[in-house]
Amino acid sequence: MEENQSRTNYSDKPLRCIVKLGGAAITCKNELEKINEENLGIVSEQLRQAMMNGGSSTSSTSASIKVLGMDRSKRPGGGVSKISINPDEFEDQSGLDLSKFIIVHGAGSFGHFQASRSGVHKGGLHHPLVKAGFVATRISVTSLNLEIVRALAREGIPSVGMSPFAAGWSTCQRNISAADTSQVAKSIDSGFVPVLHGDAVYDDLQDCTILSGDVIIRHLAEVLKPEYVVFLTDVLGVYDRPPTDSNAVLLREIAVDEDGNWSIVAVENMNKQVEITVAAHDTTGGMVTKITEAALIAKLGIDVYIVKAATDHSFRALNGEIQGDIPDDWLGTVIRSSKQKQKSS
Repeated sequence: MEENQSRTNYSDKPLRCIVKLGGAAITCKNELEKINEENLGIVSEQLRQAMMNGGSSTSSTSASIKVLGMDRSKRPGGGVSKISINPDEFEDQSGLDLSKFIIVHGAGSFGHFQASRSGVHKGGLHHPLVKAGFVATRISVTSLNLEIVRALAREGIPSVGMSPFAAGWSTCQRNISAADTSQVAKSIDSGFVPVLHGDAVYDDLQDCTILSGDVIIRHLAEVLKPEYVVFLTDVLGVYDRPPTDSNAVLLREIAVDEDGNWSIVAVENMNKQVEITVAAHDTTGGMVTKITEAALIAKLGIDVYIVKAATDHSFRALNGEIQGDIPDDWLGTVIRSSKQKQKSS
């Protein structure tokens, strides 16, 4: 695997968290290219609070800080028509120290439809349909990336969008073969919050494919070693069968051994056979990929929390309150290495 330049250390402060904004949580998955504005707004606010708290279990720090939005572009159909900046207000923010986060988002109702209908994930750029689909997919996912960056910027989060394709990320049979993370690391150390996304990229054997946001997170976790990783989804966590089943049981904890194999930490009334479904238009593997990648992250000794976005449970996960013993009143799934579990017990 190709890895350019080692990380430049502008700060000794470690990376605190990598967050996955699930496409189904921030978009209306059955409506083409429609953002779930309410969820995205709540998630952006929770991220700001978690970054400002720096791991504190209270929100007093973030509540006392005036939010200075950073989006001064005019939005289609309305928005900012006059730009006014008070430099003194930004001088007041000079002492604000945000803890370091990376955000990676899925596509949801952006990109997946374009990719699946043209077969981008199967490769074959010599086919006009695939090439056109590659272009259409990237237009769609980068437009979503811009809107997420804008939502974060309106909350005063200094976010910058980064596309894997433009940064030279590529795959070989859908596994990462080249990924330059130096710009991501430099951005973090400069005080920015990088916002990456699942993308259409080159593949060494089949010309092109779709690089999943979950795979991106696993690679970033290997290189940059965050304290913990949070997957924000449209359901409470991982269930023993599709959550639409009335008998579905939420799996509170999944343990990962040294070989990367995972097993369920038993609870009562649980189906030992885990059944997982994938939407027909999802070209990245859905929850199957999510659990597989989360297990590989946990194998590194990094806890992974899968939790429903825009809830009190998601804020507590983002804020680092789930490290150690899982609180009885917290709903979500923790995936951690067996060694980490032994240390916390």
